[in-house]
Amino acid sequence: MKRILAYRFSAFGDVAMTVPVCVEFLEQNPDLEIIFVSRDNFKDLFDKHPRLKFHGVSFDDYKGIFGIRKLTKQLIKTYQPDYVADLHDVIRTKMINSIFIRHGFKVYQIDKGKDEKEKLTDIWNLDKKQLRRTVERYADVFRRMGFGVDLSHQLRPQSDIKAGIGFAPFAQHKGKMMPLDKSFELARILSRTEQIYFFGGGKEENEILRSWENQLPNAQSLAGTLTLKEELEKIASLKVMISMDSANMHLASLMGTRCISVWGSTHHYAGFLGYGQQEEDIIHVKDLSCRPCSVFGDKECFRGDYACLEELNIQKILGRI
Repeated sequence: MKRILAYRFSAFGDVAMTVPVCVEFLEQNPDLEIIFVSRDNFKDLFDKHPRLKFHGVSFDDYKGIFGIRKLTKQLIKTYQPDYVADLHDVIRTKMINSIFIRHGFKVYQIDKGKDEKEKLTDIWNLDKKQLRRTVERYADVFRRMGFGVDLSHQLRPQSDIKAGIGFAPFAQHKGKMMPLDKSFELARILSRTEQIYFFGGGKEENEILRSWENQLPNAQSLAGTLTLKEELEKIASLKVMISMDSANMHLASLMGTRCISVWGSTHHYAGFLGYGQQEEDIIHVKDLSCRPCSVFGDKECFRGDYACLEELNIQKILGRI
């Protein structure tokens, strides 16, 4: 059996997006296995196929150039891969690639389409076009090795029982996050007739969601209370997830749960719509010519008013539900 060593270390949502690609690739290529190298805490994402093995890494153990050299030599000695796939293309993986190449391995690297994404996010470019989806870019790496893979772009529900609505109102960057007053109003309306589960991360987010839980009926904050495995199981059991353009959308995809996704300064044209999710479930302000101004939502609004988020109408979200 041939062995592929693949790696991507961040971000959480991007790593989650690799999993359905790897699963469908392995299903269509039964004589292969993938060893996926990523951060330790992402382990529970990678239990979807018996030939998808996970190798967790803590970079506290592999600091600097010498740490990277140590990690790469360990991977070579442990796995002796037939193929090497860099699904990240950052400075750290370029260093890993160079060591693999010096040891006689050929490395297949993702084409992230940086130039076309830069053009897409130029606010003066009025000719916005759908770029290649990130999951297809992952699959292209395996295709360049000489293997076939035809992605289905279909959700695979992981639970037969579906109840409640998940709501993840936060994102890493301001340009991706609906104003909190709109999010609270949405939760308030939904909680009249539906059980709502809040998902979040950091301490400040947890405090906000706990406050919402105390103010609303039929609302429960799960932020900070679950392991990743437990969170995935809960997402699998939801009727629908509401998420910003964030990792929670990709976790919903991984668990086969439909997601209504809210987009601000970012845009699905950049290729990051959750695997198997439907474009009709995207909520955004369509008639702003400056969108998208950012691939990741980390740029300051050049207008200064974040109209892409302030003008969002929560009735559109309720209508999709």
